[in-house]
Amino acid sequence: MTPIRHKDADSYDARGDGAGFREGARPASGPEKGTGNDRVLDAVRDCVLAVGVRRTTMTDVARRAGVSRMTLYRRWPDVRSLVGDLMTREWIAVATGAMPAQRPGLDTRTLIVEGLVAGVRAFRAHPLFQKIVDVDPELLLPYVLDRRGASQEALLALLADALEAGHADGSVRPGHTARQARALLLVVQSFTLSLRTMTDEEDTELNGTAFLGELRSLLERTLAP
Repeated sequence: MTPIRHKDADSYDARGDGAGFREGARPASGPEKGTGNDRVLDAVRDCVLAVGVRRTTMTDVARRAGVSRMTLYRRWPDVRSLVGDLMTREWIAVATGAMPAQRPGLDTRTLIVEGLVAGVRAFRAHPLFQKIVDVDPELLLPYVLDRRGASQEALLALLADALEAGHADGSVRPGHTARQARALLLVVQSFTLSLRTMTDEEDTELNGTAFLGELRSLLERTLAP
C-alpha cells in the first residue's frame, strides 16, 4: 500500500509500522466522557468514514464538530489520539451491545459464547472497522503484533467478570481467570480480523455464518467443565 503524504501538519502520521498510534491515548487533562466529547468523536467518525484516517485532519474534525482547532488541541494532541479514543468507544460499545440479556435457565457459559459470537459478527459489520480494514489496515497491526490497546484491556476486564461468574455457577471450567480471558480474546480476534481470508465463495453471507458456527463450537468446548 503506497503511503499517502500530506503537507498539512494536522494529518495523521501514517508511518507504515503504525508506530506512535496509541489507541485510547489522551492527555491527563482530557475531558470526561460527555456530550461535548461524544460530539467530537462523532465528527472524527464521520471524517474517517468519508476519507480514511490518513486523510483526516484536526481542521476537518473541528469544522464538523463545530469547535475551534485550539479547543481540540487542549484535549487531544493530534488526530491519532482522537482516532484512538474513537476506536475505544466504538469497540467497547459493540462488545457490550452484543452481550445477551440474562434469561431464566441460561447459564453463564451460554451467555459468554452467545455474546462473543454476536460480537464478532457485529464487529465485522461495523462501518468504522470495515473502513479501517479497507483503507488504513496498518492501524490495527500494533494491537495484533505488539501491545494491547485500551479497548482490549476493557474487553479483558469484561471477560474476566463473566468467567468468574461462570466459575461460580459451575458452567465454566475452573482455571486462571486472566489467562482464560486472554485466550478467549485471542480466539475471537483471529476470527474478527482474519475471517475473510478463510471464507470461500460458497460462504456467501456477510460474516461467514458457517465459520461463526465453528467459532461457537470452539468456545463451547473451550469453556465447558
